[in-house]
Amino acid sequence: MTDPSSTTSALKSVVRTAVPNYLKWYHRHDIHLDAAIPEPALLVANHGFGGLVDLNVLAMIAVREKAALRRPTTALVHQVAWTVGAGRIAEFLDGRPASRESADAAFAAGHNVLVFPGGDVDAAKSWRDRNQVHFDERCGFARLAMSHGVPVVPVVTAGAGDSLFVVSDGRRLARQLGLPRRLRMKTLPISVTIPWGLNIGVAGMLPYVALPTKLVTAVLPPMTPHTGETAEDFAARIEAAMQARLDTLVANRKPIIG
Repeated sequence: MTDPSSTTSALKSVVRTAVPNYLKWYHRHDIHLDAAIPEPALLVANHGFGGLVDLNVLAMIAVREKAALRRPTTALVHQVAWTVGAGRIAEFLDGRPASRESADAAFAAGHNVLVFPGGDVDAAKSWRDRNQVHFDERCGFARLAMSHGVPVVPVVTAGAGDSLFVVSDGRRLARQLGLPRRLRMKTLPISVTIPWGLNIGVAGMLPYVALPTKLVTAVLPPMTPHTGETAEDFAARIEAAMQARLDTLVANRKPIIG
């Protein structure tokens, strides 16, 4: 009888090889390691578009392989993944529901932790804002790093926003439908993708055929809080550093071409 754990391990190994190869071949993915990644660490990344199929999420698989991280990495994933039935996929990719308990358990096990602090606000940016980092004033990730005494390693990826056309983040519509209260979602993106055409909301998060946009990822030097610095100020400093590095990646960039 086949051992389920062995099968899962084999499939994960295939994913760790296939995803970087796909990104390199189809998206000409380049990764710049500005500094070595200390372990354990809190990896903080920006969203491109969508959830589990977000190209920036896939880029983090390639980053973990290129950086040859020795420790497992637990990704904190928005609860909506389980709400729409994608929880098993998230768990296969080492994802856990985003919560303090999940993060504490991961660090206690000696893992690195990966977070996308902007959540749906960052993942549903319109075409106009595709090169912006939006954390929506969230600072829980900074407080988490401070409480565990681990460095924050910011990671930014450019190009995913060119893989489709997001008409609007749909914040107004989300408010009218009460989604912030019901699903903890502030957005209901309106997008145009291949092959689905015009999509609204969760339908816009379906796997789509991404345009062959060039992706570039930069891993920034680790950051730690200054003496006396608040979690709010630390989070703002991290977001600013990520935006500044992203600005360098998109300077003179041409959509899709890179």
